[in-house]
Amino acid sequence: MMRRMDLDALQAQLAGTPLQEWSADLPGQIDARLAIGHGDLQRWYAAVEALPPLVAEQIDLRNDFRLDGPRDETAREALDSALRGLIPWRKGPFHLFDVHVDTEWRSDWKWQRVSPHLDLTGKRVLDVGCGNGYYMWRMLGDGAASVVGIDPNWLFLCQFLAMKHYLPDRPAWHLPIGIEDLPAKLQGFDTVFSMGVLYHRRSPIDHLLELKDCLLKGGELVLETLVVEGDANQVLVPEDRYAQMRNVWFLPSVPALELWLRRAGFVDVRCVDVSVTSVEEQRSTEWMRFQSLPEFLDPLDHRRTLEGLPAPRRAVLVARKP
Repeated sequence: MMRRMDLDALQAQLAGTPLQEWSADLPGQIDARLAIGHGDLQRWYAAVEALPPLVAEQIDLRNDFRLDGPRDETAREALDSALRGLIPWRKGPFHLFDVHVDTEWRSDWKWQRVSPHLDLTGKRVLDVGCGNGYYMWRMLGDGAASVVGIDPNWLFLCQFLAMKHYLPDRPAWHLPIGIEDLPAKLQGFDTVFSMGVLYHRRSPIDHLLELKDCLLKGGELVLETLVVEGDANQVLVPEDRYAQMRNVWFLPSVPALELWLRRAGFVDVRCVDVSVTSVEEQRSTEWMRFQSLPEFLDPLDHRRTLEGLPAPRRAVLVARKP
């Protein structure tokens, strides 16, 4: 697995940057994580190893995630089988050699809303809570020089490695660690993304400060999270679950979130998108058979969750580290 993660190439990419010392420590850190592992890790990694040796002759990361090239039906069936060994797929979709991985989320819709407000050309990017890396590939498609994603979920790592199998030379790396595992004052990235993470944090201001610590001076934060309507004093704290999720702590209004960002020391704070999540954007599929958003909303009123709280509304804010 360490071979597939290709930390040597990451270290070469980061040589001579403020991240060189951090990258030198990564093999030991990842080895320690692998020693703990996960009960299903061997099965998931076996699915990655079972991927057929296809060559992507047409690659589109700019408009979609789409790889095409010559393949016969035997190879297509082997590809489909291997990718199904990594179910459930939550972020996507992925189109690989006529296999369509129809993920729970239409993450491409979110990227269409976010991408026009960003300039990633030549940027060194960190994606915190990157999931299976779908957005990392789209960041490369938008011109990022390199992308490092962190997420401690082993299934997500194996899903990323399945895509990396066909894009071995692209400068994207997924590390199975959390933001708490990064050194303090890392200060090495031009752009840092945190999408779908803040509401899982018991201390949201501390999370914003951690994100700021990862940025170079003048660097940009892209923050996407659940919000509610209201003024700068409006914050929802669910008593128990929110849309059946247990670990949701704070849902601020957009003005409150802008205030939090300024208090954390960011400047040029702007909200670039607010959207209500539809049951077309997040739903069960054959690639993610568990319950999804349609089952988490009040069946008689999709404006409310099962708990009677406002239905999921998500905002994207962009801010700069001075």
